[in-house]
Order: sequence, then C-alpha cells, then structure tokens
Amino acid sequence: MLNFMGHFFSGAAGRCCVVAAFLVSLASCATVPSSSTDMVFKPVYETGVRHDMYHVIGPAETVYRIGRMYDVSTDAILKANGISDPRGLKVGQRILVPGAAPLRPVIPLFRSGKWRYIVVHHSVTDEGDATSLDRIHRRRGFDRGLGYHFVIDHGSGTRRDGQIEASPRWVKQMDGAHCRAGGMNDCGIGICVVGDFTREQPTRAQMDSLVLLVNTLREYYHIPVSRVIRHKDAPGARTECPGNSFPWQEFKRRLKRGMP
Repeated sequence: MLNFMGHFFSGAAGRCCVVAAFLVSLASCATVPSSSTDMVFKPVYETGVRHDMYHVIGPAETVYRIGRMYDVSTDAILKANGISDPRGLKVGQRILVPGAAPLRPVIPLFRSGKWRYIVVHHSVTDEGDATSLDRIHRRRGFDRGLGYHFVIDHGSGTRRDGQIEASPRWVKQMDGAHCRAGGMNDCGIGICVVGDFTREQPTRAQMDSLVLLVNTLREYYHIPVSRVIRHKDAPGARTECPGNSFPWQEFKRRLKRGMP
C-alpha cells in the first residue's frame, strides 16, 4: 500500500472531462478483472478542534467510509442517529457525526489493470456535487447514473470547496460514461471538476485537490503524466471540455513536481 502524505485541500468539481491521453488502440484499453478489496490511503488530518457535525450522504457513501472521513467509529455514528441497519441509509439523508475531526479525503483504490488513462472534465454548471450531477445524468438517460468516477466540489450545496467524492462507478469498478471517444470509458478514470471553465478558472482548493487525486491515482495505477488528458484531447472527441480557461499547462507542471 502506498503512503499518503498529502493533506486535504478544498476545491470544486464539474461535469466536462479534463483528462486526456495520447492516441491509443482499443486493444490497449482491454478490461482486466479487478479485486473488490478497498485499499484506502491513510491521509494526514487538518489541524482543528473536533465537534459534532451533520453530513449529507452522497452516492456510494457508507457509514464506514463516512467514519473514515471524520475519524469516527461506525458504531458511534449509528448510535448517535439511532440507526440499527446501516444498509437503510439513503442518498440525501442528513446524519449526525459525533466528535468529528476536520474532513479528510478518502480515496478508495482497487487492484486493477484496466485503468490506463485519467480524463479530466468540467461540469459546465455554476454549482453542484455528485448527487446533483447524478440526477442530471439520470435525466439524460444514464440508467446507471453519474458517468464520472470522481467529482471535485467547489463548496456549493452540502460539500466543501475541494471535497473529493468517489462515485458508485468507481466503488463498483465500473466503466465510465464520460468519454466515448478513443474508448476512454473502458480504460480512463473520469474526473469531473465542478464549474464552467469556458469563462472562469477552478478555485485554488479545486486545483489542489485535483493534483492530489490525480497523483494518487497515477502512482497506484502506474499512469504516466502523458496519459493524463483533457476530454477534448481524446481521439475523435468533439468538445472543448474542460474549457479554454482551465489552467492545463500549470496543472501538468504541478503533476510532474509530484506535490499538491
């Protein structure tokens, strides 16, 4: 397991792709069965006082993962909310987290040989999170909901600026529904940064979280910087995603430095 020494930064996430790769044959994107073993990095906490707080459950979040985010035991969360069966929790439900530590990123990693690329998108929305983007994708006919593997929030709604959300597609190690061009749905990890970067730039917190997330995934899955691409860079893509205002060159320089 890799050592995770980065600390949590705030940021936002959106709908259009921001990760691109060089030309690749579909054969190189062949799916390799993955293990269901959840290999979560252990991050460093932000300094701060513990206090009771409420958390709104997002897609794919469980009591266990929420407990890891705030360094609180599953039993303590269940008891504080009078919950006997954690399987009954619903997306959008508000639960009390007693004695929560400052929020930290929890990035689940799975043994897999299928992930060869990382594709970055923007949401082309002024606000949103994984839950709201999931609703949008379902209205568009995505029967499995949210098409991205990760969403980076920007502080609108119930999420902090820069919060990293892992979607059900990532937790279940499913193909994406974010970039059909170049076969990237099959072998590319889709990350959506919330915002419309045709006219503005991501927040500092979003960029810090994006660098942290991408370098974490790169190291674990041995993905070179050359295979971190924008949606518009995928072979055959017809889009400007993640927008011309996205600071792509600076982002790539930060990836090569290997720091958030």
